[in-house]
Amino acid sequence: MTDRRFLFVLGSSRNDGNTELLARRAAEQLSPDIEQQWISLAEHPLPDFTDLRHDSDHSRPTDGTEALLFDATLAATDIVIASPLYWYSVSAHTKRYLDHWSGWLRTPGVEFKATLSGRTLWGVTALAHEETEVAAPLIGTLNNSAAYMGMRFGGVLLGNGSKPGDVLHDTAALTRAKTFFAQEPPLARFPYATA
Repeated sequence: MTDRRFLFVLGSSRNDGNTELLARRAAEQLSPDIEQQWISLAEHPLPDFTDLRHDSDHSRPTDGTEALLFDATLAATDIVIASPLYWYSVSAHTKRYLDHWSGWLRTPGVEFKATLSGRTLWGVTALAHEETEVAAPLIGTLNNSAAYMGMRFGGVLLGNGSKPGDVLHDTAALTRAKTFFAQEPPLARFPYATA
């Protein structure tokens, strides 16, 4: 796959929240010929994940939200997890999406892990703390997920904001957003280590 295709997975429970605003600022810098798909997990909620690894046959999702996200994930060269920092990690919507990857790994006729291998996982988050170190569990979740899948990890674009629109006053985050997707990320490695 040579043409880049970005999938933005919005994990907030609100529309136009600080995380989404920051992600959209970063996406504005992408070339117009790069396809972008935006999916809100609040508007397209996944069912709770049931781990059936050893209990039943798996099948490819064919309709509904799971099929939409499954197909979009497979088609993307770059997956951007835009999740607010909720209790120091990803949101419940985002965690459920990542949990479904476990089932998709066992989809017959689809090499889910091999397909994602070499592609890039990115993160965008807004947090209400001045100390960005509190986002380490979220960053670790994304890095380690990318490492397991053999993906590249572009890191996490962090912005500060609590009230709606606050992140638009974080000039440092907006500056980082201008070049965030321009980097060439390395392959993710285990374990994610905090500084």
